[in-house]
Amino acid sequence: MPRLTWQKSTYCGSGDSCIHVAATPEAIHLTESSDPTGAILTATPATFASFLTTLKQSPLPSTPAPDTTPIHIRTAATTVTTDRAKWHAFVLGVKAGEFDHFVTAPAN
Repeated sequence: MPRLTWQKSTYCGSGDSCIHVAATPEAIHLTESSDPTGAILTATPATFASFLTTLKQSPLPSTPAPDTTPIHIRTAATTVTTDRAKWHAFVLGVKAGEFDHFVTAPAN
């Protein structure tokens, strides 16, 4: 896999571990910087676009309570583990359009 340039939501604090997204020409990659397994979920751009659309259409998650229950983001082959605070920051970024460029073709 080529070297990836990861992006996290601006709603994630500076220096905080968070959900990160990166792209290669054929795939979108998602990881959680503090996931001890180092798992990287890989999806097609179309699947990631559908994921973003679903999150944008869903109600905004409430501000996370100090809940340590893990959240798992899965494909058939990979599971990325995060927590509610990091998920909340990621969804806020999705709703703000911060990851849209991963699935939007550049204008000619």
